[in-house]
Amino acid sequence: MTLDAFDGATLAVHHHRPPASRGAFPAGLDAVLSDEACGHAREVIAGWPGYRPTPLRTLDGLAGELGIGALYYKDEGDRFGLGSFKALGGAYAVLRLLASEIPKRTGGDAPDGDIVKGKFAGAAAEITVVTATDGNHGRSVAWGARQFGCRCRIYMHRNVSKGRAEAVEALGATVVWVDGHYDDSVRQAARDADRNGWFVVSDTSWEGYADMPRHVMAGYTLMTAETMAQLPPGVNPTHLFVQGGCGGLAAAVLFHFWRSYGDDCPRFVVVEPDRADCLFQTARNGRLTDVEITEETVMAGLSCGEVSHLGWTILDAGANDFLTITDALVAPAMTLLADGTGGDPPVVAGESAVAGLAALIAARRNPALAEALDLTPSSRVLLLGTEGATDPVIYESIVGRAPEDVAA
Repeated sequence: MTLDAFDGATLAVHHHRPPASRGAFPAGLDAVLSDEACGHAREVIAGWPGYRPTPLRTLDGLAGELGIGALYYKDEGDRFGLGSFKALGGAYAVLRLLASEIPKRTGGDAPDGDIVKGKFAGAAAEITVVTATDGNHGRSVAWGARQFGCRCRIYMHRNVSKGRAEAVEALGATVVWVDGHYDDSVRQAARDADRNGWFVVSDTSWEGYADMPRHVMAGYTLMTAETMAQLPPGVNPTHLFVQGGCGGLAAAVLFHFWRSYGDDCPRFVVVEPDRADCLFQTARNGRLTDVEITEETVMAGLSCGEVSHLGWTILDAGANDFLTITDALVAPAMTLLADGTGGDPPVVAGESAVAGLAALIAARRNPALAEALDLTPSSRVLLLGTEGATDPVIYESIVGRAPEDVAA
């Protein structure tokens, strides 16, 4: 696989906007996502059985071919055995929900550690959590429900793969199929939860619903904390390309990097499929803008048409650039990583994991776009490889090799 597949001005579209505030971190954003909440999430998750940091890979060969100073790839493919960073958010939010609801049934405190140890199994078993998903978030919620002892229903739209549904069912959750797309499944899960006294654990927020998405975002910051600790001493990335989706991940990443780096925070580039570009359209229009998904993107985890209100508050304050990419870039990017381009070790990356890499390569191959993003031979770029082969059948159909063969 060569970089020629990434040539063409129409493969990536860029919108730059002056953020509402840049430079030092604005204290007002602590009301959206606080240091205290994020610190608590990181401490709790790091104590779970099976926790270990995922690797930050240095891709010197690919950086050389792209003509940039350094390229770092945070590989989330083995997070808690679930295959994606989502394991950090949904499961933690389930735990926070139980910590809030169990005392209402028992009349006493329910510390996180005791819930994890199963000391409130009876009370937990009376609680049902529900969520909508394209695969990874639902898998995390289902895993959390199994770990902590509550019931779980996962809502999936008709375009979610059978393999991803089976992975959720293997964790003991009930899959509910919904006609339409992801946002339809979000609405159906909320309606059913309201009728039945269940609890929605969503990774997107809307008016009147923010607590659970805030916990999800706090959980994601364990990934960014690991990344900062794994970067070479004294190295500060100049650019950070991050997946869009509804905006929750991007906002959590921006919050933590901005809080930690202040004025030296990397240039922040949000990447979305052109078929699901609600953040791009919101940035361009200067107001919350949902989009109708008429054709599903292969980047299933990013197929969101409705913006997270909570996430946008942070992105509006500090995100510099928004890029949309076409599906045509996904297979070449996955294959480049699988091939170990330029002598780099092979990396198994799922469809949504390569959005940032695809955008970076397309930009570097387009002189006008590279200039607009200030990508130069001295740039140090950080990418978040948010998932591995979460559906091995789809992965093999795209890359032409089974994920275990690439990893070997």
